[in-house]
Amino acid sequence: MKAAVLRQVGTPLSIEDVQINKPGPHEVLIRTAAAGVCHSDLHFLEGSYPHPLPAVLGHESAGVVEAVGSEVRTVKPGDHVITCLSAFCGHCEHCLTGHMSLCVSPDTKRGPDDEPRLSSAKGPMMQYLNLSSFAEQMLVHEHACVAIRPDMPLDRAALIGCSVMTGVGAVVHTSNVRPGDTVAVIGCGGVGLSAINGAAIAGAGRIIAVDIVPGKENFARAFGATDFVNSAEVDPVKTIIEMTKGGVQHSFEALGLSQTAEQAFNMLRRGGTANIIGMIPVGQKISLMGAAFLGEKRIQGSLMGSNRFPVDMPRLCDMYMSGKLKLDEMISRRLKLEQVNEAFEEMKTGSIARSVIVFDA
Repeated sequence: MKAAVLRQVGTPLSIEDVQINKPGPHEVLIRTAAAGVCHSDLHFLEGSYPHPLPAVLGHESAGVVEAVGSEVRTVKPGDHVITCLSAFCGHCEHCLTGHMSLCVSPDTKRGPDDEPRLSSAKGPMMQYLNLSSFAEQMLVHEHACVAIRPDMPLDRAALIGCSVMTGVGAVVHTSNVRPGDTVAVIGCGGVGLSAINGAAIAGAGRIIAVDIVPGKENFARAFGATDFVNSAEVDPVKTIIEMTKGGVQHSFEALGLSQTAEQAFNMLRRGGTANIIGMIPVGQKISLMGAAFLGEKRIQGSLMGSNRFPVDMPRLCDMYMSGKLKLDEMISRRLKLEQVNEAFEEMKTGSIARSVIVFDA
């Protein structure tokens, strides 16, 4: 099969022939229909986060099941599915206490003595985030995908696999936004727009979008923002505290920068919660004023929207089909696999919301 391979940090992906194995007892073989190009992929491509190489990148995807292992009970051939990088085992402490997105059990991966899921004539090939979806096929654990309704467009469904689940989940699961709450979202890319959309669905009274690109204002308002702050022109913390007469109840940092993580905390009112969704590069630290915690302010991380994806993702599909969840507006470009490097270059400009790799049927 054709796949986009990262062989060296900081270099473009190369389109190569990669071999994919047959499903093991608890594995599913999926024909990839679409894969979103996510900023998280860029972190690994540029080396902000380390990963064994060479590897097939991509982790925001949807497709059609082609074959299943002998013990698989959750999906069957012909099912339309969304994949999720937070594969779960179902029996560890995290899973059994309802925190499936935190599962790190090795049971969802092949063991060191097993044949690898992916291989290449040039040598070993690593699977990326349990998925490797910049490829014509994926071989995943059955608890890394969920069946969805067949009338859900798969290019839009792919977005639910990461950015939408992450943004909406951070709002409704991690921070528990309630009707009437005040919300600020820093960064209006795919994850940030999804957080804005999630806050609107949750009934937030005021949703303030923050970005340095003026053109993102139209995106943000289309997804439900009531206000827009251009942080290249004004101090977003001071501005938002003045706008809200004291700060917001929930803030969401969707860029993965130390500076914006600090801003997310500092723009809170007393009792507020800052949620760090973005991937701050390994080794970077944030600095907060200790006395601020006397106001019972909180800062917390959110991994993949604290999801229970087998339940959440089909519901998000229903929300899209009923017109509540905005996905059409998020797709800026549809590209072929061979154009994946173009998508990353456009992402760096900050001028687009999401590019989606669409595979031929």
